[in-house]
Amino acid sequence: MPPTEGETLPDFEAAFCDGETFRSRRLSEALEPRGGVLVCTGFAFSAIAQNWWTRFVRAGWDEFDDVAVIGVSRDGPYGQNEFLRQLGRPDFEFVADVDGTAGEALDLLVDRDHMAGVSTPWRSAFVVGPARTVRYAFVADDWISPLPREEVEEAVAALPPRAD
Repeated sequence: MPPTEGETLPDFEAAFCDGETFRSRRLSEALEPRGGVLVCTGFAFSAIAQNWWTRFVRAGWDEFDDVAVIGVSRDGPYGQNEFLRQLGRPDFEFVADVDGTAGEALDLLVDRDHMAGVSTPWRSAFVVGPARTVRYAFVADDWISPLPREEVEEAVAALPPRAD
C-alpha cells in the first residue's frame, strides 16, 4: 500500500537532479526545513507530466517557503535535467528513478499494459513534514486523473512554520 496520512515516507536514496547536475542522496537530505512535496509521474516528457509541471510552475510552487518540490519519474538524470531546463529551471528537483527504487520504496510501481517489462509509479503527490511524515496523500487510481493542485497547496500552507 502506498503511504497514507500519518505514515512516514521511506528514506530512499536516488539520483537527485537540479536542471544542471545530479547527485545521489537520501530523500531526508532533499527536504527543506518545513518539509516537501513529492510528485510522482511515469515519465517526465509524457503529456500529463508536462501539463502538470507547467501548471506547478505557473502556480508558483517553486516559491514555496522552505518546502522542497521534488518530482519522481523513470527517466534518467540527463533527461530529468533537460525537462527542468525546458520548464525554465524552477527551484525543483527531480529523482531519476531509472531502476524504480523510489517507486518501489513508496509501493507505487505498477506494470503498464502494452509496455512489456515496464513499470511506472502511479501518479501521486505527498506533502510531508521535515521528518517525512505524510500530511497529505493523493494516489490516482487511473492514468488520466489530474492532480488536486489546490489540495496540495492547502496542505503545504498548513505545514508548521520553520523551527529556528
